[in-house]
Amino acid sequence: MQWLGVIIRFVVSALVLIVVSWLSPGFVVRGGFVGALIAAVVIAVLGYVAEALLGDRISPQSRGLVGFITAAVVIYLAQFIIPNLLSVSVVGALISAFIIGLIDAFVPTALR
Repeated sequence: MQWLGVIIRFVVSALVLIVVSWLSPGFVVRGGFVGALIAAVVIAVLGYVAEALLGDRISPQSRGLVGFITAAVVIYLAQFIIPNLLSVSVVGALISAFIIGLIDAFVPTALR
């Protein structure tokens, strides 16, 4: 049952990235749903690494300014790992981090 939760989390995250791609200038996900799914995995891994290195202050639960900036940096850096699937400007990363935060407030991408 735990694998099902992980799969659902990444599917919801991919759908959120597609919505953010429609809403945010400077944030483009290529490759359709599969591209968004790969981007969601890369962003999740980078977020995990950032949280492991910087501690709980930047976790999604803290949602402060540090968490917002960290989310924008993670989103921006993800484009360098998957350049054919994700294109993000600095402003696009900030706007997308804000939109993802708003969406996550109503539709959490993490199963708690």
